[in-house]
Amino acid sequence: MKARVFITLKNGVLDPQGKAIGHALNGLGFRAVGEVRQGKVIDIELAERDEQTARASLKEMCERLLANTVIEKYEIEIPR
Repeated sequence: MKARVFITLKNGVLDPQGKAIGHALNGLGFRAVGEVRQGKVIDIELAERDEQTARASLKEMCERLLANTVIEKYEIEIPR
């Protein structure tokens, strides 16, 4: 089973990389770009076949290692 985890900074946490990307895009002439927030995507392949068990395992992975839950939030996606 394949899964994708999206990790981004929580609202209210400063995102200097996102701000730099936004300024660079504006500098390149993309004037319609407003606020930019950057994050990371992690693709994981699991041997698990049960989606509920896989989600529980992925949640634990995020809580223990993949995301800094003090400042980051995560979303788990398992394509069907």
